[in-house]
Amino acid sequence: MITSLETARDRTPTRGILISFYVTSIIFNVCLIAQLLTVGVAYFHNPAWWNIHLWFVRGYSGLSLVLLGWSLIAPFSRRIRHLAASLPILLGLQFSSIHLKSPLHLEILHPLIGFTLLYVSSSLVHSIGRTLSPTNYHNNQI
Repeated sequence: MITSLETARDRTPTRGILISFYVTSIIFNVCLIAQLLTVGVAYFHNPAWWNIHLWFVRGYSGLSLVLLGWSLIAPFSRRIRHLAASLPILLGLQFSSIHLKSPLHLEILHPLIGFTLLYVSSSLVHSIGRTLSPTNYHNNQI
């Protein structure tokens, strides 16, 4: 007979999966911060930094799909899944807002979407971090 503790244990990701997901989400977040800094340097100091800004997004955007897939395969909480699902959606909106030209000038949303992306990514890092805390991990509160 399966007890409720065994069922909860089956839905709880192993610590190794949590740590790996956490590290990947931190790398994604650090790349976002670096991209934000490069756009500032490009705008205020040296326009040559635009290339680095573009290089960053092309280099790390695939991690959003990795995090999404990982969150759907491993038994993470609904909050973590929603945050991970938001990343590729927001990146898609980022690409669209800067590349699609319209009479409504939707490109003005590009910075706002970028800051939303940073907020969601940081929230994901903090959610996983709280999950990894010894108290939450041992209580199976994911």
